[in-house]
Amino acid sequence: MSSRDTRPTTRSPQLPTDLPPNAGRAATGIAIVLVAQLMLVLDATVVNVALPRIDADLGFGPASLSWILNAYTLAFGGLLLLGGRLGDVFGRLKVFEAGLAVFTLGSALGGLAQSPGQLIAARTLQGVGAALAAPGVLALLTTSAPDEAARNRAFALFGAVSSGGASIGLLLGGLLTDVGSWRWTLFINVPIGIAVLLLAPRYVDETARRPGRFDVVGAFTATFGAVSLVWALIGTPEHGWTSARTIGGFAVGLALLALLARTEVRHPHPMVQPHLVRNRARVAALAVMALVIGANLSMFFLVVQYVQGVLGFGPMTAGAAFLPFSLGIFAISRVTPQLLPRLGARMMILAGSAALAVAYAWLSTIGTDDTYLAAVFGPMLIAGLATGVVFMPITATVLGGVEPEHAGSASGLLQTTQQLGSAVGVAAIVSVYAAGAVPGEFVPGLQAAFLTSAAFAAAAVVVAALALPARSPRPVQIAEEELEAVAVEGVAAEGVAVEAA
Repeated sequence: MSSRDTRPTTRSPQLPTDLPPNAGRAATGIAIVLVAQLMLVLDATVVNVALPRIDADLGFGPASLSWILNAYTLAFGGLLLLGGRLGDVFGRLKVFEAGLAVFTLGSALGGLAQSPGQLIAARTLQGVGAALAAPGVLALLTTSAPDEAARNRAFALFGAVSSGGASIGLLLGGLLTDVGSWRWTLFINVPIGIAVLLLAPRYVDETARRPGRFDVVGAFTATFGAVSLVWALIGTPEHGWTSARTIGGFAVGLALLALLARTEVRHPHPMVQPHLVRNRARVAALAVMALVIGANLSMFFLVVQYVQGVLGFGPMTAGAAFLPFSLGIFAISRVTPQLLPRLGARMMILAGSAALAVAYAWLSTIGTDDTYLAAVFGPMLIAGLATGVVFMPITATVLGGVEPEHAGSASGLLQTTQQLGSAVGVAAIVSVYAAGAVPGEFVPGLQAAFLTSAAFAAAAVVVAALALPARSPRPVQIAEEELEAVAVEGVAAEGVAVEAA
């Protein structure tokens, strides 16, 4: 009888009386880091709906307006690997704070911009800051969480914030633009950034520094190789796949990445550890992430135009139209920590990718006479649920088994892959849509474009089925000692990817 009476006492870590002494401080630290992540993701889309107002105010013109988006994308995508490595060497909290300060300064300067050149420069500065801050976000979540269950919940919330934040940004951008000015889509970052910078040192612990000789050649080739590829891809809708600009950008980017690969196998402290890309499951998970993000871009690029141009929604209502996507992600994030150890990463990725393919196949049927509830709400909700299902297991697969000293590099690799996947997705979707478009009409071309997104998701199913292990050796919950060191960089880039659209 006595043994039965004492067992509940020794197995009740969930009870408030048995919480770790630092649980309150840890929860506050996690919340602060997630607020910063939300700000980085919101900035990727909050400006989109304000572009017509910016054009009217500053006189960009159609040729240069896209650089409000592209400047951020290029800086962010090109510097992610460098930002991850800097965090490994100098401490992730320190680099996170430096990046956030640069991002906040860029936001303030952007809101004050009086010319196109000033705004593009400010957006570039924002991208630099985001690239420094983003790779350390989940590393800091990992070190702030008091136990494994808290880490898994933090990972799920990170995925929800990173994915759902993109569509929330559209809603917030529409609201700020309608009731105020496009400048507030940038100014809103300033008080949030200052608050996080003041609070983070009090509630978030610094990670251990991993000193070593810095890989200068690797930093140069990784940065400019990624910049060259992203630059070539974001220009394909305008210049074409066979233009000298596109081919030249690809050639320079691939040459630099080839030099990077040669350098990394010889350098004692490489920018990207070669063993990170020798693991079959990790490479497959990276490919699936790129395909899923590429598929999701049609949701943002095409649906926002459909609801405004065909259904007659205003900027704020168009942003609200994306709430099913965000709510689907946030809802499923509540259960993914429980599903992951039961189903395994492979099963969740297969199910989520397949559901995503169904959602985009459904969207391919929309027409001029449809309504939002009949044609958009259902597939958007399914896409949100599916996206929430796949992101956490993909992240766990990519970061599983990564040594503490290389966690930032792995995080940067994940986000760089996302950036390239997003750029490919935009280029492919826009090209397919343009091929079937009819002047003066928006709906022609939608079917082929959404079917292209469905094909991306279907390709993710194939990759996961062929290359991911049937069951993780340590069921999808990374070992306790690894979780304490591994930086898991999730899907912030999805929001940033919308910039390219």
